[in-house]
Amino acid sequence: MKRLEKRTTREILWIYILKLLRHREMYAYEIRKELQENFGFSPAVVTSYVVLYRLEKEGYVKSIPRGDKKYYRITENGNKLFIQGLNYLKSIVEKLDG
Repeated sequence: MKRLEKRTTREILWIYILKLLRHREMYAYEIRKELQENFGFSPAVVTSYVVLYRLEKEGYVKSIPRGDKKYYRITENGNKLFIQGLNYLKSIVEKLDG
């Protein structure tokens, strides 16, 4: 069960981050806090930054510097990716449940 939990949380961290950013802009530490509060897990600090960097590099999020913090905002492509990922996960659940 622990292996399944790891694969459906930390290994697809990007979908959780995109979900949070659909509601509002956030900075990296805030994202980690919200992951714990909303989804019940907290990835390693480095992991969050690596995923955010990759999402930004691929055009799914955009960073906005504000003072000493860098806020992240989901892009239109990020919204599309989130919907595709969510639909894929729903289809798996439907197949398993059916």
